[in-house]
Amino acid sequence: MNRPGAAAGSVAAILLTVLLSFGGATAQEKSSTERVGLVSGHVVMESGGIIRMDSTRREIFLVFTGHEFADGGSRIREILRHHGVRASFFLTGDFYRNPRFRGLIRGLRADGHYLGGHSNRHLLYASWTKRDSLLVSKKEFLDDLAENYGAMGHCGVMKDSAPWFLPPYEWYNDTIAAWVREAGLTLVDFTPGTRSNADYTIPEERNYVSSSAIEQSILFYEKSRPGGLCGFLLLTHIGTDPRRTDKLYNHLDGLILELKRRGYAFRRLPPYGLLRSSAQ
Repeated sequence: MNRPGAAAGSVAAILLTVLLSFGGATAQEKSSTERVGLVSGHVVMESGGIIRMDSTRREIFLVFTGHEFADGGSRIREILRHHGVRASFFLTGDFYRNPRFRGLIRGLRADGHYLGGHSNRHLLYASWTKRDSLLVSKKEFLDDLAENYGAMGHCGVMKDSAPWFLPPYEWYNDTIAAWVREAGLTLVDFTPGTRSNADYTIPEERNYVSSSAIEQSILFYEKSRPGGLCGFLLLTHIGTDPRRTDKLYNHLDGLILELKRRGYAFRRLPPYGLLRSSAQ
């Protein structure tokens, strides 16, 4: 989902984890919409969450989120299998419980993709206009998170193999990131700069972005920005509202081909978190 720009931040409490995993120097990256700190090991963080993996490696992490729609699941799975690409799927408890999606979930697991949590009921954690203003209590958050992982467990996805958590609406703050850490998980979110996450928009709304425009934004960013898409967490959706007939997943095959041609490898998030190599 789209979100407003926000000032960057990093949280010292998880820097040690990043240092142990990657090592390296501190740098900064600026854009017209936001400024983020590139913390030790070239991992970009914002408000306590990781929003970009190692920005020195020509690796892209395809990320798909899902809640109520899964119309692209079979096509996405087919394309990824064709290209030998593994990706990361973050799904809500409602998604995991939906009997219509059980076969897809089994297939994604069988193909070796990462499956993780995206909240139970797709709650909005914080105000859109005042990011530090929480809309849920800690108990509400933890109960919802537990239900998400409970639904995952019924589908064979255990917490110890799903250490990454992607917040609903891709929107959170430092407090949410801290609660995620207390639960033994690592918060991860999409890398800003492209319009990839706008594939949920519909023509009837003013914020609609066509799939062609989204694809061009990705390729333009790659070509025009220092570091290109290195370490990018490139987020789209496993399914979208049927009112959007221009589905971005129909562009996925060509996009993967072009980015491979430009020298990128595709990785999934590792099922053991940050403390071991991400080269999987």
